[in-house]
Amino acid sequence: MILAVVFANVEGNILIERFHGVPVEERLHWRSFLVKLGADNFKGVKNEELLVACHKSVHIVYTVFGDVSIFIAGKEEYDELALSEVIFVITSAVKDVCGKRPSERRFLDKYGKICLCLDEIVWKGYLESTEKDRIKRLVRLKPPTEF
Repeated sequence: MILAVVFANVEGNILIERFHGVPVEERLHWRSFLVKLGADNFKGVKNEELLVACHKSVHIVYTVFGDVSIFIAGKEEYDELALSEVIFVITSAVKDVCGKRPSERRFLDKYGKICLCLDEIVWKGYLESTEKDRIKRLVRLKPPTEF
């Protein structure tokens, strides 16, 4: 299960978060842990270079993407390899929505569409869609023309 998808800015403020199967009382711990993990390890990291960590049998893959950092935590079948595919799909969708690597301002301007993309990619803790064209089509909020 994908436990968390978290976007943060360079100061460590959370921009978007999605938790699945994580009790409310544990979410603050995960937020602070992920942001601290990024602050400790992002120095000198190139854009879209994947970093990997493990904490309490939870696998974490994270990266810097423009002015935004992305963290994905998963357990069981979502190991580092599966999470790296998830983060690739998410960065690709965000790049499509923003037109390029996002600055914080551009990211927040496209906030609604990015949230829709996230919901199409990860649904209830599981990878739902990886096809770029399908995600674009579903985010347009128009009825499907082909079945």
